[in-house]
Amino acid sequence: MSKIAFLQGNEACAYGALYAGCRFFAGYPITPSTEVAEVMAKELPKVGGKFIQMEDEIGAMAAIIGASLTGVKSLTATSGPGFSLKQENLGYACITEVPCVIINVMRGGPSTGMPTGPSQSDVMQAKWGTHGDHPAICIVPASVQELFTETVRAFNLSEKYRMPVTVMPDEIVGHMRERIEIPEPGVIPLTDRTPPSVEPEEYKPYDTRFGDVPPLAAFGSEYRFHVTGLNKAEDGFPTTRAELVQQEEERQMRKIEDHIDDIVSYEEYMLDDADVAVVAFGSTARSARFAVREAREAGIKAGLFRIITYWPFPEKQIAGIAGRVKAIITPEMNLGMTFHEVMRCAAGKSTVSGIFRVDGEPINPGQILDKIKEALR
Repeated sequence: MSKIAFLQGNEACAYGALYAGCRFFAGYPITPSTEVAEVMAKELPKVGGKFIQMEDEIGAMAAIIGASLTGVKSLTATSGPGFSLKQENLGYACITEVPCVIINVMRGGPSTGMPTGPSQSDVMQAKWGTHGDHPAICIVPASVQELFTETVRAFNLSEKYRMPVTVMPDEIVGHMRERIEIPEPGVIPLTDRTPPSVEPEEYKPYDTRFGDVPPLAAFGSEYRFHVTGLNKAEDGFPTTRAELVQQEEERQMRKIEDHIDDIVSYEEYMLDDADVAVVAFGSTARSARFAVREAREAGIKAGLFRIITYWPFPEKQIAGIAGRVKAIITPEMNLGMTFHEVMRCAAGKSTVSGIFRVDGEPINPGQILDKIKEALR
């Protein structure tokens, strides 16, 4: 039987990681994500896992990369400034194609900003924070239950596509408490990285004969291989050959772009006949849902498109909505990050306006309802 629990979002995230098979955590305390580390410190030893508090966020990211290379599912958790510190080693995980999951509970910024206030302003950093070209998967849960299930999905995607995946609840979702259901082990299918199917002496860690996601052996096993942050050939050793560098980076992008439908997740609410669509994510989507119901009661045909996978961005779906509605509204706790992405996808087929709030207070349903009415005048 499933287990019913009353949990904080950050706690549910930690239990989701454990359910997914995470057995290593490295992190550094930072508001408002610290509860993830607290639960992992308590629970990992019970299942034979390892917890370590590192000297800083850079070290924490390095530690989970190393642990993952030994074959262990690994997690770190942080918030704003800590996510900034992780970027160099996050780029290393991207080019080396090391599966791992990063929880970033979003708070106000830049810099120290408002440590205890909510924000949704890290979503661009999830894709563009590191230098160079690489794919990104970023998930933005909107409830405590979803923080559990989407953390499990983050591990599955990370292992399947051999890359880091970021889960980014805002502070409100991270700290709210709700009733959730924790299913029995095995109810949610789990994905593990593909192991080598060749003899150890034949193994190459970036062997494209097996597709765009090469099998990954574990350090400490009979398979010996080289890992470097430099561009490399199939054997893992550095190369400066132009055609190999081009092929490597294009392959990394392709392994995500060719599987958009498998990765992108979203929810549509009352959109079938809508004249105005609200595009929102995280806790703001909860306010948006209430506002949409209020609009319907007032005779206004409003609907909600809730982003669950932020990267890759749900371009196809939003472009389709733009072709059907008169107006799109993007409420978000930043100064227009989603707004500009939606504008790009809408391509002039409908008007787009936003509600942008960065004062540490949530966007309430009344603000969104007022904007819905304004958009249809």
